[in-house]
Amino acid sequence: MTGTAPSPSDLRQRVLALVARIPPGRVMTYGQLALLAGQPGAARQVGFIMNGVLKEGEVPWQRVINAQGRVSTHKLGLGELQEELLRAEGVEFDDTGRCDLARRQWWPEDEDAAPPERLL
Repeated sequence: MTGTAPSPSDLRQRVLALVARIPPGRVMTYGQLALLAGQPGAARQVGFIMNGVLKEGEVPWQRVINAQGRVSTHKLGLGELQEELLRAEGVEFDDTGRCDLARRQWWPEDEDAAPPERLL
């Protein structure tokens, strides 16, 4: 990857391409998507991108969660739906609303970026 940040449309395209590849029952975090899309630290921008595709069916948006293993869509009124969709795929949440990222976080095998020591 180059040292320049991708344009907003390039970032959107890269993020959506990655989200489209997340297998059922697996999740990625906003920060992880930003890293793999070539803009580390741009988790909020990824959140804005995902907010734009919610419920469109364009990509499996429900498979993107925050770095704590929780859904971040409750304030949008979609948290219960997102958790329900993930549960239907086999993702379990504990009593605090967290899923086990160590088991459920997906990393593309063909990416240059290897999973960091600390999961994003």
